[in-house]
Amino acid sequence: MSWHCKTVGEVLDELASSADGLSAAEAARRLATFGPNELEVKRGRSPLSIFLDQFRDFMILVLIAAAIISGSIGEASDTVAIVVIVVLNAIIGFVQEYRAERAMAALKGMAAPAARVMRGATPGTVAAARLVPGDIVLLEAGSIVPADLRLTEAVQLRIEEAPLTGESLPVEKRTVALRDAHLPIGDRTNMAYKGTLVTYGRGTGVVVQTGMATELGRIASLLQEEKGVRTPLQKRLASFGKRLALAVIAICAIVFVIGITRGEEPLLMLLTAISLAVAAIPEALPAVVTISLALGAGKMVRQNALIRKLPAVETLGSVTYICTDKTGTLTQNRMTVEEVWLDGTVLGREELQGLVSGGKAPDGAGILLTALALSNDARQDREGGSIGDPTEVALLEIARGAGFEKGKLEQEFARVAEIPFDSERKCMTTFHAWSDGKLVSFTKGAIEALSERSGPGAPSAGAGAAGREALLAAAERMAADGMRVLGIAMRSWDSLPDSLTPEIVERELTILGLVGMMDPPRGEAQEAVSHCGSAGIRVVMITGDHPLTARAIARRIGIVADDAGGVLSGRELDRLPASEFEKRVADIRVYARVAPEQKLKIVRALQERGEFVAMTGDGVNDAPALKRADIGIAMGVTGTDVAKEAADMVLLDDNFATIVRSVRQGRRIFDNIRKFVKYTMTSNSGEIWTIFLAPFLGLPIPLLPIHILWINLVTDGLPGLALAAEPAERGIMNRPPRHPRESIFARGLGIHIVWVGLLMGFVSIFTQAWAIRGGDPHWQTMVFTVLCLSQMGHVLAIRSERDSLFSQGLFSNRPLLGAFLLTFALQMATVYLPVLNPIFKTRPLPLPELLFTLALSSVVFVAVEMEKLFRRRRGAEGEEGG
Repeated sequence: MSWHCKTVGEVLDELASSADGLSAAEAARRLATFGPNELEVKRGRSPLSIFLDQFRDFMILVLIAAAIISGSIGEASDTVAIVVIVVLNAIIGFVQEYRAERAMAALKGMAAPAARVMRGATPGTVAAARLVPGDIVLLEAGSIVPADLRLTEAVQLRIEEAPLTGESLPVEKRTVALRDAHLPIGDRTNMAYKGTLVTYGRGTGVVVQTGMATELGRIASLLQEEKGVRTPLQKRLASFGKRLALAVIAICAIVFVIGITRGEEPLLMLLTAISLAVAAIPEALPAVVTISLALGAGKMVRQNALIRKLPAVETLGSVTYICTDKTGTLTQNRMTVEEVWLDGTVLGREELQGLVSGGKAPDGAGILLTALALSNDARQDREGGSIGDPTEVALLEIARGAGFEKGKLEQEFARVAEIPFDSERKCMTTFHAWSDGKLVSFTKGAIEALSERSGPGAPSAGAGAAGREALLAAAERMAADGMRVLGIAMRSWDSLPDSLTPEIVERELTILGLVGMMDPPRGEAQEAVSHCGSAGIRVVMITGDHPLTARAIARRIGIVADDAGGVLSGRELDRLPASEFEKRVADIRVYARVAPEQKLKIVRALQERGEFVAMTGDGVNDAPALKRADIGIAMGVTGTDVAKEAADMVLLDDNFATIVRSVRQGRRIFDNIRKFVKYTMTSNSGEIWTIFLAPFLGLPIPLLPIHILWINLVTDGLPGLALAAEPAERGIMNRPPRHPRESIFARGLGIHIVWVGLLMGFVSIFTQAWAIRGGDPHWQTMVFTVLCLSQMGHVLAIRSERDSLFSQGLFSNRPLLGAFLLTFALQMATVYLPVLNPIFKTRPLPLPELLFTLALSSVVFVAVEMEKLFRRRRGAEGEEGG
């Protein structure tokens, strides 16, 4: 119901209430009818259910099967390693999901515990949960609004509605009925909403909605209905796990059958097939993913981004759209004077302060700055900052920056009287002692109101209508540029008037000038938006602010190129058919005055187009969209607990540029996970080809089960984990985001696994054939060593998709270098330590055979480096051709 469109009398009649409030009996009856004024919480999953759900992932089931198989063939170390990985993965997943369930608890925590009400014409305090429609609630500064109210009285009442609208400036409240039934929450100036905060003044309101029927309750419903979406990595790994399991079963069955048909011992072939199955499954993958994400999360905390759900780290790398709030994220979240208009001249803030400091102040500047300092209720704190209304603070700071200190001026020009600001007349006036025993009044407010109250020829632009037109034209131009415009005027008095009423005091004014203010963009915001453009990411601003202000900020930081198109208000969005909006959503860059469900509508429309959406927010109104988005990003400084609990990531500095740095980190992490998949699957492919092809070439099975399991243990372990520390590739933010549905094997990874695996198998089989033909009894040790060290050469070569290892430098990833040296030493130990020879069925290699083995082991490294050289040359030719 559009309560804001009804008069106070109509609302009271409809609710069968009065200014004296309800009787105790009537309140009790309505409580039984409407229920308590509380947010209802649906029963969530139990902790045990959340924990058990962690074992439903297909990749985890494959690993559990691998652990059982390893245990059955006596490989206890592999079984223990896999079980530890699976349990750790489950614990991490449980902690993240359990924390996500707390968003509703945070929302309930915003409710006021008690409320001051009129019951039977007597004021008193009742539990907020016992409020009912028709109750009369008394509000004062510091009160949390306990229910949705239609205001019946507002005395200089200001309410901060940031939790619902996202805008930090308190809203001036009135009681008059409004005409437009479709006004957004931020424009319903005669309403007060549950969970918002009274910052100034006092008021009275009649309860119109309670519990889940309030705006806060509506958001609670959206939050509980909205389900989070799976991350790109989770989708890719699930698909990868299913395909891998099927492929491994098929290959191992073929190897077993071929071995039997060639007359090999059935038990040996069974153990070989099972060992191959265990080796082919990259059991370290969940550990690598978790470590990569954890390392990335650690780096991101140092860059002011706190990760609440680990998969979100990688999700950032897939983002194609960033839907961001304006206030505090793209802007500085503080009002600042941008321009001053003096007698037809426009001066920037720094320009004006420089002229005044240099003794070249234009006419009228001194009296204007004096007025800004004196007619001001903001004050300076002990640390040198300013305290007060954001607009007044902005005026105080420009005056102080030009050398006009309020404290010093007040000693000379003391305030003797005032008429407070009133939203009806849109201005305020203060009286000050002046020279020669006279007084001066300074009036500031909306320029339209001051212009009407100025005397003949009073505007400083010149006499008469021409001067007034110039003044109003300057004000319109400032407003069109997204600024909040205030006029400053004065009047001289011989003595204080007997009647301090606006009708007597605020007339025959002389207008001193105009001040244009706005919450300016952060210094790094434009560069960050530009980086997004280079990275193929579209930035969309979603704000509760006015369209003009939103467009001006968007234009200044590069979100929109010009004034044509790209901006849509919440009211226009409401009227737009769903089919039409889906067509236009890709072209809209700024949304202004939007409601919570509209934010959800925007996110869903983009996701239905196949986009991956990051959504920022700080208010309660943002929580459903944060939960729905592929990655929800809450503000750490200004954000509510509700938004933080619903989000995947929290910005500790509320800075948009931090998101862009996080996207870079997300891309690096996914690149490194891909490198691990490339490395481990190529290694497994090489092992499979070696064992699979040897019988077709008339050669015995080249490796024993112990060899396969050892290679799997030492090569998949530390070297693979060390890839998580690989630095970002060059130009990582100059490429488009991955397509959300792109396979983990895309962009040549699958082909690389096949051809390098084949090469690895070919080199191993060549080693076997050459050694057997020469009658070398060490042939199996040589094959074992070549296959192991070939994988070490491969891990060094794939550190970059394009750059050579020699340009990267061996020491740019010290953990990987250490893992390489350790693995080499362990492999040499299996060959040369007598205690290990009988276990691994190896024999020490003479120096010529060792050198021959090392030379063959480097073939894979050289081949992959040649592939990258070819890719670099092809890329350079493409750039020259372009």
